[in-house]
Amino acid sequence: MKTKPTIKIAAAMWTLTQYPDAKHEWSPERKIREVRKAGCFDGIATHYFHPTVPFARKAGVYIVGGHDIAGVKDAAQKLRAYKEMGIMHVNCQICDHDTPTEKALPVAIRIMEIGERLGIKPAIEVHRDTCTETPEKTFALADAYHRKTGKKLRMNFDHSHPAIIKHLNPGNYWERLGVRLDLLRLGELIHFRPFNGHHCQIPITDGRGKLSPEFKDWLPFCDKVIQAWLTGSKPGRELVVVSEVGARVGGYCLSTFPDPWKDAQVLTKEIRKIWNRRVKQWR
Repeated sequence: MKTKPTIKIAAAMWTLTQYPDAKHEWSPERKIREVRKAGCFDGIATHYFHPTVPFARKAGVYIVGGHDIAGVKDAAQKLRAYKEMGIMHVNCQICDHDTPTEKALPVAIRIMEIGERLGIKPAIEVHRDTCTETPEKTFALADAYHRKTGKKLRMNFDHSHPAIIKHLNPGNYWERLGVRLDLLRLGELIHFRPFNGHHCQIPITDGRGKLSPEFKDWLPFCDKVIQAWLTGSKPGRELVVVSEVGARVGGYCLSTFPDPWKDAQVLTKEIRKIWNRRVKQWR
């Protein structure tokens, strides 16, 4: 009997930055307690030196890593730290918005070589203010990597970034973003931040217990992504998802948005509903 693919969903620790407010921010230990108490998360996503990490490790909480890697020299030390902590998946935001492909390529190659040597799985994220800030730059890097190494580049798609760059609407989310499914299916890490064509992050709920209209518009896209990933999945594969809801500080979560931590839990539950429905259809 074939073993069906599985999913792990991690809470982004930056959601809890200055939560519930700057004066009464939860302690790192409490943040881990609240993640476990929520009952919908399988772990957390953060960088290796975040103050919650020791408490997460002590409690046996699954950890997804993430780090900026500016150049070739940065890669070894940072990735080795995740290896020493037993963290398998590491999201990598590499270089800068104005880094040309030919200069970003050696960084991507170095990251993947070190990851293979260490036995961990770094993934290059699609993200603004990095060398993958547009689909064109993203796929130029992936194609250059393939030409140089003969391998496909492991990537982490956060579709919220190209969605706003391309000025999309719910009617063409999948048409415009559901491309290069070979790279999507190769990856095992994805960031789900609900978006529309004008805002990188939208409210999940209306603050009164109901799903927001914008989030409802996004859910079919999430469904398409999960369906596409499962279509190319072999038995026993695992997809690691980060529920990306930005904190009240930093600009992602606007001052009028509902509680980001509560919204992150709703997002996670909705993602899992889609997964459970789609994985039943997997063959």
